[in-house]
Amino acid sequence: MISRRLSRFLVESRWEDVPAAVRHAATRSILNVVGTALGGSADAALRRSETVLARFSGPPEATVVGRPGRVDCMTAAYLNALAGNVFDFDDTHPGTIIHPSAPVAPALFAWAERQPITGAELLHAFVLGTEVECRLGNAVSPWHYARGWHITATCGVFGAAAAVARRLGLDEQRMLWALGNASAQSSGLVETLGTMAKSTGVGHAARGGILAALLAEAGVEGPEAPIEGPRGFLRVMGSDADAAGVAAGLGESWEIARNECKPYPCGVVLNPVIDACLDLRAECPLAPDAIAAIVVSGHPLLRQRADRPGVTTGREAQVSAQHAVAVALIDGRAGVAEFTDRRVASDDVRRLGALVTVAEEADVPVEAARLVITMRSGERIERFVPAARGSARRPLSDAELEAKFRILAAHGCPGFDPEPLIAALWSLESAPQAAAVIGLARHG
Repeated sequence: MISRRLSRFLVESRWEDVPAAVRHAATRSILNVVGTALGGSADAALRRSETVLARFSGPPEATVVGRPGRVDCMTAAYLNALAGNVFDFDDTHPGTIIHPSAPVAPALFAWAERQPITGAELLHAFVLGTEVECRLGNAVSPWHYARGWHITATCGVFGAAAAVARRLGLDEQRMLWALGNASAQSSGLVETLGTMAKSTGVGHAARGGILAALLAEAGVEGPEAPIEGPRGFLRVMGSDADAAGVAAGLGESWEIARNECKPYPCGVVLNPVIDACLDLRAECPLAPDAIAAIVVSGHPLLRQRADRPGVTTGREAQVSAQHAVAVALIDGRAGVAEFTDRRVASDDVRRLGALVTVAEEADVPVEAARLVITMRSGERIERFVPAARGSARRPLSDAELEAKFRILAAHGCPGFDPEPLIAALWSLESAPQAAAVIGLARHG
């Protein structure tokens, strides 16, 4: 039974059996998502959600990243997951395009402020939680996302449940129930992309994972086969799902080691497109008025998810090839400021974006893209990016992750000194109390 084998692995896994490279990859992912949460902490979706949930919040026990006060742990998990995902600047798991850290890390940090755990214990649970969500994502991809399920939310609730259940010390049977309780909450739609509702789904996954684990601890039973059962996750949410792959090689290969961190705050399919634009602009700046037409082409997912002309908000712009091309060519940058409502409304961006067409190249991987610009003079200029910055072939360095963290902290929390938090996150494995680390993220 796949569900039971997975549950047994989650209970029996030992931190000393996790390779050093995997531990470092997990630390990088956590540093990255705390940074994106700092950046998103002032976003309207976070502020409005915080106002709503404050009416029902329990004891003030857990940190809301970038904010001054505390809330109950479930609310903190929800808000920090939302903030970490809201700019679409969090990490990406190749092949599934899950953002693994946003549902799992906030749930664990919130729980760590309720029940003391060490940094190593948090990291171990994080590695296990991301392993679960990404293996489920592998099994149902690509049909699941293509059908319209928001895979970060649907798989993320399993990851958060497994991680928190591990920290609760649940036995194999109750771990299985935690996965079952997570399966009852798995939801989220791609239709929400470009709206605030997209990140609320990620918040629900983090909070739902805590709930699933606590229900299991209390004896709330779940199905025997929530993953592979006749009406379980794989059959309902996938087509020809790779059930065997979910439990194959557990403890031998680790999905977090494949995780990628983004250089730009937008959909991962746009990374190579932006790279092509920035490379071209650095080599030979072009006057926008001299451009007659622009064609970007790549993996079919590029057109399916990012062919969005005429967007009207910064949130929509995060998944718009037209906007990404325009701001990259005009501004020579693609940071948070370039994906705001204000920049979207600019006449120069609108005019150039209107010239962009998106096409498919079936044999091009997600991390690659082609840019072809036709000038009014008739000259044709082409750039091909075989592997985007941030991809496995061109990963961001630790120093680049730190620089990204500082930029996001300055954006979301003006006046906040990120250096103590950066140092504490890099040293998370040796931290005697994980709660003390996330406590450094409070501001104001």
